[in-house]
Amino acid sequence: MPTFSVNPALVILLLVLLAVLLMGMASYMIWQSLQGPQARKMARRLQALTVSLDRSPQTVLLKERLLSQVPLLQRWLTRLPRVHWLDHFILQAGLRWTVGWVLLSCLTLGLGGAALLLVLWPQPPTLVLPAALLCALLPWLYVARQRARRMAHLERQLPEALDLMARALKSGHAFLSALQMVGEEMPEPLAGEFRLVHDEVNFGVSLQQALTHLAERVPLTDLRYFVVAVLIQRDTGGNLTEVLGKLSRLIRERLKLLAKVRVLSSEARMSAWILGLMPFALGALMSLFNPRFMAPLWTDPMGLTILKSLLLLMALGVLMLLKIVRIRV
Repeated sequence: MPTFSVNPALVILLLVLLAVLLMGMASYMIWQSLQGPQARKMARRLQALTVSLDRSPQTVLLKERLLSQVPLLQRWLTRLPRVHWLDHFILQAGLRWTVGWVLLSCLTLGLGGAALLLVLWPQPPTLVLPAALLCALLPWLYVARQRARRMAHLERQLPEALDLMARALKSGHAFLSALQMVGEEMPEPLAGEFRLVHDEVNFGVSLQQALTHLAERVPLTDLRYFVVAVLIQRDTGGNLTEVLGKLSRLIRERLKLLAKVRVLSSEARMSAWILGLMPFALGALMSLFNPRFMAPLWTDPMGLTILKSLLLLMALGVLMLLKIVRIRV
């Protein structure tokens, strides 16, 4: 009879690999339950329920969102005026930041930018202060950009959602069922907003309040048209399916016209960028190749005065160019 010898080292190696594999699978399952897509989706839904500006006892469904994780900063922020508007602005951007974190980031970047500028390139306070303010505004500029991108994405998704609701109503579904279908079948971020309306109504908030909260969370003119149309139809009656179809076509035509305007004004916008960045680029190149020629602008009092005046005039010119090329449709 042939005999088979088992290598103990190979057995131990296989057992170790099996243990590592099982530990990896267990870690992945734990992470999936705590930080996976479904867990984050539920956290966003629970977090969004506190966004509403209406603080009446009938509509506050969950505890109020924390403005900071630091208790002392939380107590200080609650005394500031319009702090909830700042929190509302951050949530409209779809970010999971807090007001305290954003304010601390602004303070840190402002002080860090000023200190770095003073160490690397000592300048009078009249030049250091604007640079520090610009560094301090970077977090809010990022939040504002993310908010604008999210609002534009919501606006592009709205016609498809209205068509889906119109088809659901035409097939015999109730309005709340149509809202639920949009929340389940549409992609984010619009699905989350409509799903929140459905959740609020299920939790006891009236449909009028839930739709009003939707218009407050998503400050889009087209979405407000939808809210007004639904509320008027509930009071006076009418064919809501036809109204939603016409509103969807109107929004699509407006978006097409806006895209056409952007294409026609692309040359003017590019000219505005070139005219705004060219002086800084030329100044940087001249300072690099001929530092002595540009030195009086930083060292001589008359040069500093000229530089301040030029920066002010350039800022006014950029604002005028932005006003010219920004066309509302």
